Amino acid sequence: VQLQASGGGLVQPGGSLTLSCAAFGPKPMLESYSYAWFRQVPGKERETVACMSTSDRRTYLSNDAEGRFIASKEDGDSTMFRRMAAFTPEDTTQYFCAMGQCTRVAGALYYDMDYWGKGTQVTVSS
Repeated sequence: VQLQASGGGLVQPGGSLTLSCAAFGPKPMLESYSYAWFRQVPGKERETVACMSTSDRRTYLSNDAEGRFIASKEDGDSTMFRRMAAFTPEDTTQYFCAMGQCTRVAGALYYDMDYWGKGTQVTVSS
């Protein structure tokens, strides 16, 4: 299985970007896994931004992402998208996609991912 994220770049504060993540591998496997977006600022812990759970067929966003980011994936499609808007400089970092298991319990996102893609850089600057 391989994951490839793309769509990053330079964006102005308040602007928007659409990131995509393409997954390559056996179709039954791609359809059985949950997908998630993460980001990691150097020196800080990895942060889960969005989880598209196969087990309960729901999409969860982190508290910071709620109202600003939209994550989507069509059934049977091995590509997921994330529309990000209302950027702030604090959103500047690498964004990664991954496959595995994820869900939300009591407001917190939990994950156990098996496959990780290389990140795509988002830089928010005027």
